[in-house]
Amino acid sequence: MDMPASDRMFAQLAPDPNDHKPLYLQLEDNLRRLIGGGALRRGDAVPSERDLAEMTGVSRVTVRKALEKLVETGLLTQRAGAGTFVAGRIEQPLSVLVGFSEDMRARGREPGSVWLDKLTAGASPDEAMALGIAPNAPVLRLRRIRTADGEPMAIETAVISCRDLPSADLVQDSFYNALKVRGLIPVRALQRIRAGLASAMEARLLELDRPSSILQIERRSFLADDRVLEVTFSSYRADLYDFVVELRTSGDLT
Repeated sequence: MDMPASDRMFAQLAPDPNDHKPLYLQLEDNLRRLIGGGALRRGDAVPSERDLAEMTGVSRVTVRKALEKLVETGLLTQRAGAGTFVAGRIEQPLSVLVGFSEDMRARGREPGSVWLDKLTAGASPDEAMALGIAPNAPVLRLRRIRTADGEPMAIETAVISCRDLPSADLVQDSFYNALKVRGLIPVRALQRIRAGLASAMEARLLELDRPSSILQIERRSFLADDRVLEVTFSSYRADLYDFVVELRTSGDLT
């Protein structure tokens, strides 16, 4: 009897025994490619540990470790009593400073941007306060839609003093790459998140019905000398994006 097409797809995930990389990392990479290539889409179920082990010829421990890695990065989600699924939402840990593109690629999704504006203007009062500069001092204001696999995820406006980035022409695909070229590397950030409702413009750009919830995020990035480098104002789709923070106890909970 021929193997079902779905089983053949998962059987192709089998690690290469001649590859020196650990089997669970090979399996993780192969699953990531399967999802990134669109063969598995949001909400699709992944076979059980036992079935996946039989299909790929590895142990259940190997399968478990590979799945745990993909759950940690938010690419898969596990539901008690139901199984493992391709994540319908993206979870970003708040404890790690990472760019949008790097974050999406780590999840097997293709990042993209649609530029809306690249302007030089005088700093608004909010921008001046966030950056620690004088009101109306010249800043670059870079506004774009961030996408994952072509789907709009967020509207992002990055603001930086012209003393650090004098021309918008220096920014191509990656804002942070343009900063790195100039030796400007943020080492930490402060992020404030509020719930809100999408405006008419935000709903149109993010392809949302109204009323729809969004996450309004302000992030200030700092250099090693504690100077604010840039501030970013973003509106994220609340139906697709979660921010996750790990909390540790002091051992004295009452």
